[in-house]
Amino acid sequence: MGEVIAIHSLEEWATVSRNKLVVVYFSATWSEPCRLISPVFHDLAKKLTNVTFLEVDVDEIKLLSLKFNVSIMPTFVFVKERVLVDQVSRASKDELENKIEKHMIA
Repeated sequence: MGEVIAIHSLEEWATVSRNKLVVVYFSATWSEPCRLISPVFHDLAKKLTNVTFLEVDVDEIKLLSLKFNVSIMPTFVFVKERVLVDQVSRASKDELENKIEKHMIA
């Protein structure tokens, strides 16, 4: 894919292919840490085309945020074959890259 797909509704969430690793970035427009990590997330999406990268605004889809117990921004959720395999909040660039690499292999 090479891009970050913005999810704006639960209906869009339901249609996302989950045959490969999906990394969901829960963000908020008002969050400074989100503004700092967002370019990193978008760069990773360009490099790692065998991973699906999604972005969800926590204020736009609150039910999805609740489903994954997201309370800190940014939070990254890792899903494989519709199963939550990992979750990390306030990740650094290195930590985010390491988590993605770990779950691409597993």
